[in-house]
Amino acid sequence: MAIGRVSSDVFDKEVLHPSKQVEEPRVQIIDKPSKGRKEGDNNVPEGLRKLIGESYEIDGRASGVDLAKRFGISPSSASAYANGATSTKSYDSPVPAIKSHIIKQKERAVKRASQTLNQAISAITQEKLDYADPKDLAGIAKDMSAIIKNLEPPVTTVESGQSSPQFTIYAPTFRDERSFEVITVQE
Repeated sequence: MAIGRVSSDVFDKEVLHPSKQVEEPRVQIIDKPSKGRKEGDNNVPEGLRKLIGESYEIDGRASGVDLAKRFGISPSSASAYANGATSTKSYDSPVPAIKSHIIKQKERAVKRASQTLNQAISAITQEKLDYADPKDLAGIAKDMSAIIKNLEPPVTTVESGQSSPQFTIYAPTFRDERSFEVITVQE
């Protein structure tokens, strides 16, 4: 029998059969999983984050998630990249480089869309409108208003619970000398 601590079962077996050697159970050491990245789990390059975020914002969520899945990146990480963050944990604090890249790409897309819109509007002449069906005219007007609404930045309104800045301008009235009380002083 080995020296040291043994279980009651092993002790009883040894006492009953002293000539037989009883094998003690082997101790197995299990490593605790380490925190952070696992071995072989590489960091996503910033260029890929920018590309996924750009695709997510410009082409839509489905396109961004599809591109992320092709590289083995989760949909939640793709939405974080679209916000300019490097992970879901840092979602509220975006990286300026990623965020500025996405904004620049959106500006480029808006610029190209506005050029195409201007060309399309130029192609609609008065002659074409004169011969068009009223339903077609209504559809064209609706499409143009939707395009304008999508291209303009959102208008910020004051919510019911928020207070807006208020300015108070004070303009004192001017009084004539004759309106003041006169006190005669002798020296």
